[in-house]
Amino acid sequence: MYEVFDDWVNADGQHALLGVAEPGASYGVDGVDLAAYTPFTHRAIGCAMRVHSILGAGFPEVIYQRALAIELAREGMQAQCEVETPIYFRGQQIGSRRVDFMVEGPQVEKPILLELKATTDLTELHFAQVINYLEAYRLHVGLLLNFGGTSLQYRRFVKSTFHT
Repeated sequence: MYEVFDDWVNADGQHALLGVAEPGASYGVDGVDLAAYTPFTHRAIGCAMRVHSILGAGFPEVIYQRALAIELAREGMQAQCEVETPIYFRGQQIGSRRVDFMVEGPQVEKPILLELKATTDLTELHFAQVINYLEAYRLHVGLLLNFGGTSLQYRRFVKSTFHT
């Protein structure tokens, strides 16, 4: 099971998550403490927004990836780029995939996946890619960041259960 959360800003200018009545309230999705992840996802999104505001749209994904690596480091966030991890099926390794970034989360063993795009619109295929990565890597939170539009598009994904 997964849920997609979009950031929004309420009338007071404070960040919250869709479906959450009060900003800063204690909340979670089936045992995932989203409040613990929120400061990290907000910092990562802020870095992406700064990259997009400086570069704008029109570059290939790799340019945004390199710029985001610089901005994450400037922000003091621990991040690994192009992380290769094996993919298993029924207990057997069948290949590997690289994710764009793994950035620090609330605990060392709970990083946040960042998947970058540079396209005009996000599609269900992009969403499925993030969901599959969260499942394959047993991660609870991922961000899909799209630098291809006139403003940065982003989606937060929360994976609460995993297949065995």
